[in-house]
Amino acid sequence: MITERIAFPGATGHELAGRLDLPEDGAPKAYALFAHCFTCSKDFHVVREIGKQMTAEGIGLLRFDFTGLGQSGSDFTDTSFSTNLADLLAAAQFLRERYEPPAVLAGHSLGGAAVLAAAADIPEARCVATIGAPASVKFVRNLVPGLDRGDAESAEVSIGGRPFSIGRSFVDDLEKHDLAQDIAELGRPFMVFHSPRDQVVPLGHAQRIFETAKDPRSFVSLDEADHLCSAEEDGRFLGHVLSAWAHRYI
Repeated sequence: MITERIAFPGATGHELAGRLDLPEDGAPKAYALFAHCFTCSKDFHVVREIGKQMTAEGIGLLRFDFTGLGQSGSDFTDTSFSTNLADLLAAAQFLRERYEPPAVLAGHSLGGAAVLAAAADIPEARCVATIGAPASVKFVRNLVPGLDRGDAESAEVSIGGRPFSIGRSFVDDLEKHDLAQDIAELGRPFMVFHSPRDQVVPLGHAQRIFETAKDPRSFVSLDEADHLCSAEEDGRFLGHVLSAWAHRYI
């Protein structure tokens, strides 16, 4: 694939860093917008593998770092799920202005929750997919129990072996979002990817998402994959199935 480095202003006014993956053999048939997992980045292995596979099948992919992560500006402690949504909408606007609106929305873990919540404001998207997503964003509270006690304004947590400082504002902001309503009102073809062996976001979340969504909807088991889809073949599988499914609608 051909990868272009891009940058655009995010929710807080800071510059967001992105990569636009494009097919080598001409213009893409459509563009997809991808939201990475909680505290991950656009360069996370599974995101790169998905990009490789989707571009091989004719779909361009925009992947970017949320505010305060990867190569994007600002401080992660000052972000929230609401700023994630605003960043996602800024990425969609970048595609509209420079290329064409995203026809496919996809996200991993909390990024999956973000595309569900933002889809109503990206009406051009023809289909939506989530990978290992929680049925409620309040699930993130389980990762930072220290903020449920005392007067601490932030807490240090280890996620995937990496230390992060999570602000109370991030946790408090989660209460503002009703993901169940967003899922029920999605109004577009929807695919849920989830592993029965996911030890971070249990399979029951995928069941709740699927039962709340309206048809046409699909569920794909990731079998032996862990939450981060660590094996190289996980990314290739996800990219291939996502592309094949999306081609029905683009």
